Amino acid sequence: MAVISETVKEMQGYNLHIVKTEKYKTNTLVWKMKAPLSKDDVTLRALLPYVLQSNSKAYPTSTELRAYLDELYGASFYVDLAKKGDYHVISFALEMANEKFLSDKTPLLKTGLEFLSEILLNPNARDEAFDQETVEKEKRTHKQRIQSSYDDKMKYSSTRLVEEMCKGERYALHVHGEMDEVDRITAESLFAYYKKAFAEDEMDLYVIGDVSEEEVVSNLKEKMKFVPRQPKLVERSDITGEREVNTINEVQDVKQGKLNIGFRTNVRYGDEDYYALQVLNGIYGGFSHSKLFINVREKASLAYYAASRLESHKGLMMVMSGIEHKNYEQAVTIINEQMTAMKNGDFSDQELSQTKAVIRNQLLETIDTARGMVEVLYHNVVSQKEITLDYWMEQMDQATKEDIVQVAQKIQLDTVYFLTGQEVAK
Repeated sequence: MAVISETVKEMQGYNLHIVKTEKYKTNTLVWKMKAPLSKDDVTLRALLPYVLQSNSKAYPTSTELRAYLDELYGASFYVDLAKKGDYHVISFALEMANEKFLSDKTPLLKTGLEFLSEILLNPNARDEAFDQETVEKEKRTHKQRIQSSYDDKMKYSSTRLVEEMCKGERYALHVHGEMDEVDRITAESLFAYYKKAFAEDEMDLYVIGDVSEEEVVSNLKEKMKFVPRQPKLVERSDITGEREVNTINEVQDVKQGKLNIGFRTNVRYGDEDYYALQVLNGIYGGFSHSKLFINVREKASLAYYAASRLESHKGLMMVMSGIEHKNYEQAVTIINEQMTAMKNGDFSDQELSQTKAVIRNQLLETIDTARGMVEVLYHNVVSQKEITLDYWMEQMDQATKEDIVQVAQKIQLDTVYFLTGQEVAK
């Protein structure tokens, strides 16, 4: 039984993905744009979706745009930015009621597709420049967005680990760009970048709900047209071989230390041993029954939180923990000991089966929402692979203890980053 059934159609300049399902009473449209991360334009690119979301030619103010969404039975519209491996991904999402459940039979799907094409193709711009007032307002908000990721020390320490670990690599760039670059952006330079992005990005539109494929295609054919393009791909670069562990101590006025540790897994989404790596991460630090949680947090009472996560398209595993400054040495030792245990196969069959069950539930929970379903499907666009969720679950279920020990051998400690308080530095 297929968990998700997706139809992909090549449109003019983008790919259309239709997932026909009666699971939801809503229809969801998600537009995704992907380009290699680049220092030159990461900040322009990060600001762009917020300016486009703010207003358009037909709705020249945010108030008018939001009022129109309310008319569409309270449709919700938002944008998002993400890093997937060495790529920067912009998302626009529109979620609205399915007209089949409305008494007046408003053609909501058609209206929603029209609205999305209005936002993407008819921005509030003239004479090769975005509306000045909109750009200035969004620049102010964007600076607050960047600032908040410095103020939240948990986020900040995760970002700093990546910056140190991936120095000189695209992945080191911040998803929102750089604070000092925001002021340099003008209404003209942003519009020039808008044209470049829509001419060069790899673009995908997901339509999820109880929809008619013919209706979607016929509505889009005339409205959404872009120049054909070849997606820009970044060559995979794995850093292997023996190397020194990078240790960084940073001092700030923080009450609780933040210990973040980065490993290179040398395994990416879609690799043969990727599924065993997922299970390994679950046993090691992915869940509340994992080794890090039990040994660092529960048994030794060293951490307020301790967990690990994978960056599947970059081949990284990151450990995050919040500890007392004095517990640094002991916490590093225990975190490393748990990785050694994984490499030695020091985990039980119960841990293995429990982890598989939790991963399966987590995946099924993710695809319970249309947005989650898009995120799962989009892995294939980023990785240039075609992996179904059924296959994913099958491979994960079949991962043996030997498979996990084998993939653990590839994992290398890379960087230890510790954000510590003033009193410790004295």
